[in-house]
Amino acid sequence: MGAGAWGTALAKVLADAGNDVTLWARRPEVAEEINETRRNTRYLGDAELPKTIRATSDAAAALAGACTVLLAVPSQTMRDNLTQWTGLIGPDVTLVSVAKGIELNTLMRMSQVVTQVTGADPSRVAVVTGPNLAGEIADEQPAAAVVACSDSGRAVALQRALSTGYFRPYTNSDVIGAEIGGACKNVIALACGMAAGVGLGENTAAAIITRGLAEIMRLGIALGAQPQTLAGLAGVGDLIATCTSRHSRNRTFGERLGRGGSLESALAAAGGHVAEGVTSCQSVLALASSYGVEMPLTAAVHEVCHRGLSVEEAIIRLLGRTTKPE
Repeated sequence: MGAGAWGTALAKVLADAGNDVTLWARRPEVAEEINETRRNTRYLGDAELPKTIRATSDAAAALAGACTVLLAVPSQTMRDNLTQWTGLIGPDVTLVSVAKGIELNTLMRMSQVVTQVTGADPSRVAVVTGPNLAGEIADEQPAAAVVACSDSGRAVALQRALSTGYFRPYTNSDVIGAEIGGACKNVIALACGMAAGVGLGENTAAAIITRGLAEIMRLGIALGAQPQTLAGLAGVGDLIATCTSRHSRNRTFGERLGRGGSLESALAAAGGHVAEGVTSCQSVLALASSYGVEMPLTAAVHEVCHRGLSVEEAIIRLLGRTTKPE
């Protein structure tokens, strides 16, 4: 459910693994292009899609008879979309969140939003996350991911459904850790982009990634995540990919801000697409505050994105903090 870059790439993975896949697109013209040309040029360039993918803009038609539903809409629209779809979803369907974010106002993780809106037992809800840049996966470059679910049977079934010669999923029961890693890494990627935008190099990037991971682990552990989850694909892996890739929307967005652009100009340059970290820095910071967790990098990104602080001043503030043991 969702024919953006990631939703379309996952549909390709599922089809290549031998599944019958229906892909719901919000725009009818996107569904038509996929069915007629086997491409989704708006979101995934010239990547060719398998003929076994059937696209539709009719949610009821997409959900009819589905045994597994992957939710590939932006995190801040998850609730509204699910509210419309809940009555169309079967009683024992596995619901899979592939969105990375914390909901504003409620400060809920996506799996919590899914269970609250649908009434599904948490054991029916899974999360797919990891260092997964959609374009590279569509090109069938080797990649790995995490399938997190408290129900091991559902996790293994989803693992099998996603396994191909180029995409290797690992199971994990730690849904909290998987989601916190995915939500927070976008914010740290913005920080890496900002640093690159002002001309800073690899030492700075390494420091941001490493101290960013420390923030993510503090918050994750406070919420009940397992440290080893955040030391794996859902944490370190996703963080490295998003912070270093030129294809990362969050890193690129941050780089524009680092070059002196305003939030509005960066948004315009991105074709109106807001990087998830711009919104997530608000909800992640609020969630951390509610648990008494200190996240200075996240706070600095929030100040730049929403309070008008310059990137240079944010760097000065971070470096001027009281020294302490690592």
